[in-house]
Amino acid sequence: MSSTAAFLASFATILIGVALGTGLRRALPAELLEGGAKEAIRLSAGFLSTLAALVIGLMIASAKNTYDNQNSNLRQLGTNAVLVDEMLTKYGPEAKAARTLLREIIPSAAARIWRENAAGKGGDPNFVVSETAERFYRAVEGLNPVNAEQTSLKSRIIQITTDMGRTRLLVFTQADDAIPLPFFIVLVFWLAVIFASFSLFAEPGLIVVTSTLVFALSVSSALFLIVDLSHPFQGLMQISDHHLKMVLPKIE
Repeated sequence: MSSTAAFLASFATILIGVALGTGLRRALPAELLEGGAKEAIRLSAGFLSTLAALVIGLMIASAKNTYDNQNSNLRQLGTNAVLVDEMLTKYGPEAKAARTLLREIIPSAAARIWRENAAGKGGDPNFVVSETAERFYRAVEGLNPVNAEQTSLKSRIIQITTDMGRTRLLVFTQADDAIPLPFFIVLVFWLAVIFASFSLFAEPGLIVVTSTLVFALSVSSALFLIVDLSHPFQGLMQISDHHLKMVLPKIE
């Protein structure tokens, strides 16, 4: 579910709720909306508003957690790439081919990560290691150390390279929606009921209509930002790929 779809769906549903409340106000006899009925509806709407606030808080926490996890994964991926490159440099000129391949892997991996997340659930559900990554792993495995220092460096390079692969898999497996669709649908339904209760007792007028539209727009905008935050590689608040693509210096 995209953030734009979340905004439009919530805004339209809330307006439908407002229209239903206004229609019921005109259709029902005035005495039915007085006394105990009025108080009961207001108490129920207040209780539902509290539940909706709690659910929105959970949605914000879930979306922020997803965003932070993916951002951390990308930074870890870039950090490990720099460490591997430094160790390959210390290893000697024999590792130049591996360094060259590493500079091909990182930009292509960044482009693939954003492409996979843009495709969403319609993309390939299985992770496939790229040909360039396979060549890099073979280049690292093919290093033949001639002294104790190179032996130690190769072991550490293999370990960090394995960590890079694990981090890349985490980015792939954590790409699911942080906010389940049924969760969002129930919340929007609650909001429609709440706004319907508002319009049920308010006499339609310029101030009432304007304030209702502003409040509906505000709530829908909040949901837009929450859903946008839950998609770290799309939308207004997507993670920048600049630091990942430019993390390695050119080979001299």
